[in-house]
Amino acid sequence: MIITSQERERIQAGLRDKYDKVAAGQPGQFRYPTGQAGLAGLGYQPGWYDHLAPAVRECFCGVGNPFALGLPAKGDRVLDVGCGCGVDALVTAWAVGPDGMAVGLESSPAMSAKARENARLSRAANTNFIRGNAEELPFEDASFDLVISSGVYNLVIGKEKALVEAWRVLKPGGRLQLADQMLTGSQPLSPEDMVASWFT
Repeated sequence: MIITSQERERIQAGLRDKYDKVAAGQPGQFRYPTGQAGLAGLGYQPGWYDHLAPAVRECFCGVGNPFALGLPAKGDRVLDVGCGCGVDALVTAWAVGPDGMAVGLESSPAMSAKARENARLSRAANTNFIRGNAEELPFEDASFDLVISSGVYNLVIGKEKALVEAWRVLKPGGRLQLADQMLTGSQPLSPEDMVASWFT
């Protein structure tokens, strides 16, 4: 699929607008359960997030459970690509303990700020939230034991490039655990439909 620079700009502007609204707490941005209901419905164990304030849990808007394949180990260094408001990164910070590190990467300035605030509220000292995008990860090769993501790669324009980047920053033997959405049925018939449906 060839995407022009103008289409890329429209997609990115639409995503920024949507996630500005999410960060501001505007309801109705998703077609699936979010917050506490989303965590419970996707199989997150209460022990993973009981330590988080209710207001932090209510920020959750994942499409799946990247921890269904297992939690990170104590001392692991973990990257959450497209961390949103930081709930998965904060679950990670709890799992890896004080000797580990949870790094959240987020392209939306508003969501990145929300993640930092949620980390402060959660007193999660072993977290770091960085602005950036999945197609150009601002990390050295072999930096992480685990890369996680929920509902982000479907939004990324250069998906192949982003996945290559994820493998690049993983240590030898590292793991990539994704939860995401896929389009079923026919693709949009026109570039306008494609751009309009990118982030709905």
